[in-house]
Amino acid sequence: MMYSIAKAEQSLQAKRGDLNLRWYPRYHLAARAGWMNDPNGLVWFDGWYHAFYQHHPYSTQWGPMHWGHARSKDLVRWEHLPVALAPEGPEDKDGCFSGSAVVDGDTLALIYTGHKFHGDPDDEANLYQVQCLATSRDGVHFTRQGTIVDTPPGLHHFRDPKVWREGERWYMVVGARDGETGQVRVYRSDDLREWQDMGVLAVAEKDMGYMWECPDFFTLNGKRVLMFSPQGLAAEGFKNRNLFQSGYLLGEWQPGQPFVREGEFVEMDSGHDFYAPQSFLTPDGRRIVIGWLDMWESPFPEQQDGWAGMLSLPRELMLSADNRLQMRPAREVESLRGAWFPWPVSTLNNQQIVQVESCDAMEVILQWDCANSSAEQYGIRLGDGFRLYVDAQMQRLVLERYYPQYGLCGTRSVALNLNDTLSLRLFVDSSSVEAFVNEGEACLSSRIYPDEGARELTMFAWTGTASLIEAGAWQLE
Repeated sequence: MMYSIAKAEQSLQAKRGDLNLRWYPRYHLAARAGWMNDPNGLVWFDGWYHAFYQHHPYSTQWGPMHWGHARSKDLVRWEHLPVALAPEGPEDKDGCFSGSAVVDGDTLALIYTGHKFHGDPDDEANLYQVQCLATSRDGVHFTRQGTIVDTPPGLHHFRDPKVWREGERWYMVVGARDGETGQVRVYRSDDLREWQDMGVLAVAEKDMGYMWECPDFFTLNGKRVLMFSPQGLAAEGFKNRNLFQSGYLLGEWQPGQPFVREGEFVEMDSGHDFYAPQSFLTPDGRRIVIGWLDMWESPFPEQQDGWAGMLSLPRELMLSADNRLQMRPAREVESLRGAWFPWPVSTLNNQQIVQVESCDAMEVILQWDCANSSAEQYGIRLGDGFRLYVDAQMQRLVLERYYPQYGLCGTRSVALNLNDTLSLRLFVDSSSVEAFVNEGEACLSSRIYPDEGARELTMFAWTGTASLIEAGAWQLE
């Protein structure tokens, strides 16, 4: 099949009216129809925030990648725009893979991976990934400029360029795989077209993965942050429980010098579903990150409804006093708030209380007094399939989902100090929950698939009492 933007648009228009919207997000960005994965090209340009994303417009399965496109004035209300890139050229004939966007004067530049096979696509020796450029003056229609960085000798997996400007030059990091070892390579340029290879920025050590996808490299509070999504990490206790992870290394770096890492790799989100985060700067200088709110090789029940995949809420990144990356919802998210409903409950004593009969677009605020709570488990649940609760015996906050009819069951958790209060912000959408813990200390994001009529929100405490300092919910637009 020959692909084009016009054919992609025709397919999307034909499929849009056939969607089943039971789980389609109310306030997260999802494709008009078909498949979505990694966010790409997050950028502020000409008065708009732009979000591009990996997209297969012809089906709800992963396929030859296009770049979907949406824009927003406020990061939460998105307007869909025509597909920005289709695999139309010899450099990207098998897919326009992930990448980034930068503003170069009055031009919006997309830098992305061209995915192609020279011969039999079942033989990885025939795989080549190159970095490509496309440009636009209006932020909607893009002119393809072809290959700007070829595949390094001996490599086949070489993708997901992230470009930024530092001083008088452009820099680019690219994820790569050398044998069974992941790495990030770095390049520099004066004009976005001619690039100089500056070698390997960072390489996997001690079973740190066979491929490092979607690298991002930026400065936060004077520290360099290398954010990436490693593939091939083994689960260890409560860590690395998903198929693939997303996290960061901190360190020091100057152009032309080696990256000197400080400390170990740290996961950014402890839920079931968060991958391929990309960051960008707002006009007022905040570092915002958005990720894919899904996970590879897990069931996607919404595929039967004509769509698959969504992006996370925008999250502001901060570095704590002890040099840990923290995420909290970008302040623009608060513009979604409608009516506030306080919940008149201060203590739960071995009981459960229904607070909301049907919850599909809410921001729930909870503050537990853990030091004065004796219950073995206390928290909140949505229908019969989702619980977020304190397990006092394990001293952990546990996110549990139970949808056996869709093959999605399991728990994720983070450690707690039960001598402190526990502050939670839960963003509930039609098929997702994002839980922010203690103003950014931790985050747990997971997809949910409640049946129709099974969306009641219930608070509970078992085997003892649980004390609340605050409880309530904002209705979201």
